[in-house]
Amino acid sequence: MKKIVLTLATVMAFGFANAQDVKFGAKLGLNFSAINGLQDSDTKSGLALGGFAEIKLNEKFAIQPELMYSMLGAGGKGSNDTVELGYVVIPVMAKYYVVNKFSLEAGPQIGFLASAKYAALESNKTIDTKDFFNSTDFGLNFGANYDFTNNFSAGLRYTAGLSDVFTNQYKDLTKLVSGKEEKGTNSNIALTVAYKF
Repeated sequence: MKKIVLTLATVMAFGFANAQDVKFGAKLGLNFSAINGLQDSDTKSGLALGGFAEIKLNEKFAIQPELMYSMLGAGGKGSNDTVELGYVVIPVMAKYYVVNKFSLEAGPQIGFLASAKYAALESNKTIDTKDFFNSTDFGLNFGANYDFTNNFSAGLRYTAGLSDVFTNQYKDLTKLVSGKEEKGTNSNIALTVAYKF
């Protein structure tokens, strides 16, 4: 954990030291998430919001660290039940401007679990399931952005989870019930709008 934080701090410090231009901004997004490996599950929609700093290294390259709150999880196939996960995520994106206003991006992220709930909407019951989910989550992002103006932009990003979201407590329970040990990774497609100050 300390190594990850130190690496992220080093990358951001290097970016600031070599920056030609730094812009700060706010982002708002719509998530379409799933938990790969979770049986009888479907996608779920949620919100993402937070801030970022775009650190331009030159005309083509930029580093963009972000701090976001992201609502992930999964829906149930054929039911209104949902798994609702809330993460504080820190992506660090490397951006390449293909042309003046259009950029491609890729980079890692670490997520810290803030909340986990199972919601049975038909019975209007919600159960806290934080003990069933790991407190940290790692992912890899790929995306694209288009700057409509110097301040306003829109983006599309896919996040592939790299770590198992379930705790051993959950795995033991599912193995006892179904005879199978479930593993799951977060998966998310986000549509975002951003405003640079």
